[in-house]
Amino acid sequence: LQPTETERCIESLLAVFQRYAGREGDNCTLSKREFLAFMNTELAAFTKNQKDPGVVDRMMKKLDLNSDGQLDFQEFLNLIGGIAVACHDTLVLKTPRP
Repeated sequence: LQPTETERCIESLLAVFQRYAGREGDNCTLSKREFLAFMNTELAAFTKNQKDPGVVDRMMKKLDLNSDGQLDFQEFLNLIGGIAVACHDTLVLKTPRP
């Protein structure tokens, strides 16, 4: 049985998280350096368009709900979900209604 498109998307998110998590320390969380590497590689267009160099630091602080200095998978998904909502809103607002 082939995985569905949604299942493949979930597998991709898991794979990307795992690729960055555990480069240093815990392989179930992203450290600040791992998060920065993720942002600069996987979301490079966003990161490069920021005028403020502290934006990624502030994002990490905001996403780190339990304030442990790491992002677990749930906290990481909050970022992905927020970006997906922003993209969806932009798409919906730009698409003319029939």
